[in-house]
Amino acid sequence: MIQKNYPLISVITVVFNSKNTIESAIKSVLNQSYENIEYIIIDGGSTDGTVDIIKKYKDKIAYWISEADNGIYDAMNKGIKSATGDIVGFLNSDDVYADSEVIEKVAKTIWKKEVDSCYGDLVYIDKNGKIVRLWKSKDFSLEKFKRGWMPPHPTFFVKKEIYEKYGGFNLNFPIAADYELMLRFLYKFKISTTYIPEILVKMRVGGKSNKSLNNIIKANIECYKAWKINGLKPNPFIFLLKPVSKVFQYLS
Repeated sequence: MIQKNYPLISVITVVFNSKNTIESAIKSVLNQSYENIEYIIIDGGSTDGTVDIIKKYKDKIAYWISEADNGIYDAMNKGIKSATGDIVGFLNSDDVYADSEVIEKVAKTIWKKEVDSCYGDLVYIDKNGKIVRLWKSKDFSLEKFKRGWMPPHPTFFVKKEIYEKYGGFNLNFPIAADYELMLRFLYKFKISTTYIPEILVKMRVGGKSNKSLNNIIKANIECYKAWKINGLKPNPFIFLLKPVSKVFQYLS
């Protein structure tokens, strides 16, 4: 039974020309057992029929807009600005929640443990829904960041006040702005967090940072720069440690 004083959670989906997957993402949010959800969709001016699908559910969406933006992280910042919830989370247009109780678990965890944020596990699935990779986050520690660790961003839920205090996504990081933000929040400013040892999100393979070897290299360079701009000393071997840590996700 959800208590009335449980927090309002803003779930934000940013999308651009994803007519084949956006509906499953929308249904994944609308089918959540937790009732205190503010669902926001930020569309980048899609022309492939995505907007028509969004309109089908407009009565159940708290806020949506379709206009040109400067990329995924600019759209995410728009979503944060429009959010009125106590807690903010992102569900990509290619992803779905693992089950109907994910948001309820998040709400209960943050409310009961009185923390600023939480995160969980994530699986990558192929076009047939088969799991091809498990991203098992494990418990948080500052030292893990130095070894290339990071929580999966789609499972990362943060209080809105943290964004207001420490800022949103840095658009100077076109591939790894999510890493920079989590490094800033968790490592630099040491916001409180807790780990939910369950799979929260199913992500379709083919993310922007992993589409090519060139993007993987660029993403790792951006991760290195993220430490520098935050006045932090990076591990000189982070270039090697971060990619290596992903190998074990295929073996889990």
